[in-house]
Amino acid sequence: MEKKKFKKIKLNPVQILAIGFGAVILTGAFLLSLPISSARGTYTNFTDCVFTATSAVCVTGLVTLDTGTHWSYFGKTIIITLIQIGGLGFMSFATLLSLILGKKITLRERLIMQESMNTFNIQGLVKLAKYVLMFTFSVELIGALLLSTQFIPQFGLGKGIYYSIWHSISAFCNAGFDLMGGFSSLTAYSENIIVILTIGALIVVGGLGFVVWSEIYNYKGLKKMSTHSKLVILMTFILIFGGALLMFLFEYDNPATLQPLTFKGKLFNSLFASITPRTAGFNSISTSGMTTAGIFLTIILMFIGGSPGSTAGGIKTSTFGILVMTIISVIKGREDTEVFKKRIPKDIVYKSLAIIMMGLLLVISVTMILSITEAGAPFDYLLYEVTSAFGTVGLTLGLTTELTTIGKVLLIITMYLGRVGVLTVVLALTRNKSNSGIRYPEDRIIVG
Repeated sequence: MEKKKFKKIKLNPVQILAIGFGAVILTGAFLLSLPISSARGTYTNFTDCVFTATSAVCVTGLVTLDTGTHWSYFGKTIIITLIQIGGLGFMSFATLLSLILGKKITLRERLIMQESMNTFNIQGLVKLAKYVLMFTFSVELIGALLLSTQFIPQFGLGKGIYYSIWHSISAFCNAGFDLMGGFSSLTAYSENIIVILTIGALIVVGGLGFVVWSEIYNYKGLKKMSTHSKLVILMTFILIFGGALLMFLFEYDNPATLQPLTFKGKLFNSLFASITPRTAGFNSISTSGMTTAGIFLTIILMFIGGSPGSTAGGIKTSTFGILVMTIISVIKGREDTEVFKKRIPKDIVYKSLAIIMMGLLLVISVTMILSITEAGAPFDYLLYEVTSAFGTVGLTLGLTTELTTIGKVLLIITMYLGRVGVLTVVLALTRNKSNSGIRYPEDRIIVG
């Protein structure tokens, strides 16, 4: 009887995806806890290992231990491997392994890939997976070559190459981990335009989405481009350059951030400060030294995040775009949400609103709990930290290393939910219910 019951247990693609990320995290945490993974050759606290592994797989970048000094090269390699797997999704690597072994990709595996890559259908998924892997490794190689022009003269040939590859992967996967030591991130390179622009470009490319890049590569005119890609590109452009302009105005005279830099440095670092909250987590200027306006702008950008089907987190640019377009349509008195003269189905609008509200609820709830467990920490520090974890960003105002064990566990859960998706996890925990076909009588409620 027990065997029959066990056989009846079938996981749907969403559940497999959620469990798969958890399995990769636990495996990474175990490897990081080994003495060979630390620079001192000693065991590392397992809670910190789980936190680091979760942050790596969820491509967040929040760390309780300094990546550059605490971990050995073995530990650093484990972390960057987890980042690569987390950024692309473990299903992409499973597909790569299956193709190498000559194994056929089953329908069930295609359905899991569809959920992982966030695509519309299962047609051409294997071809897309190949494209994703080739595109990723090609872009990361170009990024590494550009960074090597700066890191090899500074660190030497071997270390310079390792650092170049490591940071290129971290940037493309929007992870935000760095090896510079002292939790300094890229502040030492604030006037190095090559490093700033290369890392910034890798973040944007990684956060735009593989489906969008596929359409850009096969560009056949703006009219033939999908509404999804046009909306993602438009929102990305507005958020990056709009955010850069506001950051430039907010921090221009701030002696703790932009004020000491040259005018060119101010422009590029404002642009970088607008790009990196989109789930990347690097910083070239002090985050804790920002003005209140700069901190709040960063929180907003972190919550929105990157685009669907990319290495980024957050509620996604398209989700935010649909919300904006819905508001505009309501103001115009239209019954439907309209984007580029196309009508968006109600179920997508509802899903977008659900994702935004669930994201807000998660951030608010965790912030409230942390205000109790992390007594004495300023409210803006707590909100910043939680939003950074939810958006899988990795930026911090300096609170991460001071968290209690409960605080670390809460952020681990938040990072996991932020990467896999709150809605995905909820669907994984609930049984799929078919539509009963019942429609209740319509009634009205006064709102506003």
